[in-house]
Amino acid sequence: MIFKNKTALVLVMLASLMATGCFRYSFTGTSIPENVNSVYIPFFADQSSSGIGNLSDRLNDALVERFINQTRLQLANSEASADAVLEGSITSYRNGPFSVTGEDETSLNEVTIGISATFKYTSEEQSEWSKSFSGSATYDINENPIDGETNAAAEALGRVADNMFNDAVSGW
Repeated sequence: MIFKNKTALVLVMLASLMATGCFRYSFTGTSIPENVNSVYIPFFADQSSSGIGNLSDRLNDALVERFINQTRLQLANSEASADAVLEGSITSYRNGPFSVTGEDETSLNEVTIGISATFKYTSEEQSEWSKSFSGSATYDINENPIDGETNAAAEALGRVADNMFNDAVSGW
């Protein structure tokens, strides 16, 4: 009798393990709807007058990287061929003092980038969300201020891209 119970227990455990392989699980915490297989991310128009010429390219690259590497979605070439669309514009860019030393001199500057974005499913009339995002990063102006600003802008864009990605997939 004990042997039969152990065998039954082992069979139940094996069946449970095999059944779990039949369910979809995403390690990124996203469970994408079955009907969503592609996303279109057009370049975000840079309306910020930042003077940094590649903000739109950097933001697009960061968003594409997150959607392609962290989901099963394919990148669509147009809105017409996509199941979901993430679009918007870079609305603001600010580079200004973040901290001041005792002699009223700035030691750190902060780059803040504002984005207006909309995420929608192409099969639906209304968008899932339309909102503003902001990301910032600091740099030491006493070192290499040009590289510092460029690196801070990249870091700020990365933070914005993370927030946009998280908001887009949080409903999944």
